[in-house]
Amino acid sequence: MKQHFQMLAYYNQWANERLYAAAADLSDADYRLNLGLFFGSIHATLNHLLVADRIWMKRLTGEGNHPDRLDAIIADNFIMLRDLRIAEDERICRYIDTMTSEQLAGRFTYITLSDMRTVSQRVAPALAHFFNHQTHHRGQIHAALTRLGTDAPSLDLIQFHRSETGRPFA
Repeated sequence: MKQHFQMLAYYNQWANERLYAAAADLSDADYRLNLGLFFGSIHATLNHLLVADRIWMKRLTGEGNHPDRLDAIIADNFIMLRDLRIAEDERICRYIDTMTSEQLAGRFTYITLSDMRTVSQRVAPALAHFFNHQTHHRGQIHAALTRLGTDAPSLDLIQFHRSETGRPFA
């Protein structure tokens, strides 16, 4: 099971690098344009992904800062947001790399942001949600890039496996 989550962590990092590289080529107006994504723009959606990752990492590790709203803007500057994304992806990979089988099979408890409920759940299904959530919103950004007429990168997992980064997991 650990190898599966390691694959997802490194795939996540790889996909984010590709998505940010494509977004870097956009004009600021297109980057911030409300394209009808759940969070509106590519910028706001990239921010949301970082917000959600920080929230989940705080829940899972007990460490790190996170906003108290899902629509928070962590960084209004693309370069700063990209640098924070890189650091968070490295943190996610380190966390998964150091997990034991016991930790993956374990439980954790946290308080929800929306209604302040205490929730206790198993770690592995929460990690599955964590990585699936990122894929969901990256798909929205990918569609937005396509709509803007850019050459949106392939984010397919098989492409990751065929890359140098993904070969250990293929």
